[in-house]
Amino acid sequence: MLRPGTFALTALLAALTAVGPLSTDMYLPSLPDIARDLNASTSQVQLTISSYLIGFACGQILYGPVSDRHGRKPVLLAAVALFCAASIVCMLATSVEMLILARIAQALGGSGAVVVTRAIVRDLYSGARAGRELSVISSVMAVAPVLAPMVGGMLQAAFGWRSIFVLLVVAGVSAFVIVWALLPETLQKRDEATSASSMLQSYRIIVSNRVFLAYLGLGFFSYAGLFAWISGASFVLQNLYGLTPLAFGFIFAIATFGYFTGTTIAARIVTRVGLDGMIGIGSVLCAAGGLLACVSIGLGLISSLSLVIPVAIFLAGFGMVLPQSIAGAITPFPERAGAASSLLGFVQQIGAALCGALVASLLGENAWPLAGAIALMGCVTLLVWIATRDIRRTKKSA
Repeated sequence: MLRPGTFALTALLAALTAVGPLSTDMYLPSLPDIARDLNASTSQVQLTISSYLIGFACGQILYGPVSDRHGRKPVLLAAVALFCAASIVCMLATSVEMLILARIAQALGGSGAVVVTRAIVRDLYSGARAGRELSVISSVMAVAPVLAPMVGGMLQAAFGWRSIFVLLVVAGVSAFVIVWALLPETLQKRDEATSASSMLQSYRIIVSNRVFLAYLGLGFFSYAGLFAWISGASFVLQNLYGLTPLAFGFIFAIATFGYFTGTTIAARIVTRVGLDGMIGIGSVLCAAGGLLACVSIGLGLISSLSLVIPVAIFLAGFGMVLPQSIAGAITPFPERAGAASSLLGFVQQIGAALCGALVASLLGENAWPLAGAIALMGCVTLLVWIATRDIRRTKKSA
């Protein structure tokens, strides 16, 4: 069995949380081929992405309370098994409708891996130590979106789009075997029965906790800034700045490296400066990066790097804020860590998706909607950090 505090356990938890970005980013290069093969329109194929996001958000609500009652390991195994089964259906899909439904099921399985992993971290660690662990895990998640499209592109060129889902099945089965054989059960005290009323009661207790709401706000607004960037980056960098798809991949990686840098720094120093100190540094960087992006647009700078470097600064701050805000939000709930993780993930995912959709709908002849949204979310994150200092100091368990 894997022991707490070991690199092997951290690596396993990091691999499980990478399921989300891998499942989406790896098959992005194959979307045109999928449309041709399944006789689908571009909008129909795009639904395979949005349906995944919806399933991923909704799935998070269920897994936390169920794992609080029945234990982390069996729920995690069930989620990974669902992910594998849905990936097989994706691989065998004969119509775009079949693929869309399979993607929803795939997201439901993938969301369980993320929620239960966060709950396992809370079972084993608390406070700054939990923040450090989540920062290390987030560093892996920062690498996944960079590597996934490249791996997917190579598989697409060599074997076609179905081979991408074959790889996801292999990865899922491997994760199932490792979890079954090596992951110990980390839940020490189980919650009450998971009826609908008890689940609602758990959520009522969580949302009545002001500390949770303070950290939720920090994670929510910074996460929304990330999705503003993701939703608009392709259009802005390729259509307005004239990058080719290949150049876009490399330039996009520069911004992603900012996130990796932020999580890496946080993992190294959070135990010295504390959760709130780390979030404060990250919040300043989020606000500064967003404002610098607006300055770049206002000055009419034509280099793509003039926008991407400020975004990289924002994402470095985001890499400091998000893991610590998650740790802070779930720390008051040792017996409801799963439910807290579920609610946190659901609210962040839905809110960020709406922000991204709004930015995408406003983009036109300039990049102001993108830069403005990032700046707004960065500044609000900093304001929330300042406004909730007294609340976060309480940190009393529920």
